[in-house]
Amino acid sequence: MKKHKRDPSQQAFSRGYKAGISGRSRDLCSTQVINQRTAWLNGWHEGRNDQWEGLTGVSGIHKNPTVHAATANV
Repeated sequence: MKKHKRDPSQQAFSRGYKAGISGRSRDLCSTQVINQRTAWLNGWHEGRNDQWEGLTGVSGIHKNPTVHAATANV
């Protein structure tokens, strides 16, 4: 299967979401590019909200951006 390149902002959002849902600090954002940093922080905020609402594991699979990205290419 061929791997398609994705928008860097979309990748940053996905990484931020993963960090937020796992309870990591927002200080772990490694990028300094403004657009990507904003996308990462938006993903982090959404991930933290989902964690606080209990949408982790199987109960939150419909919210996980990596699952949506994988099924969109099928």
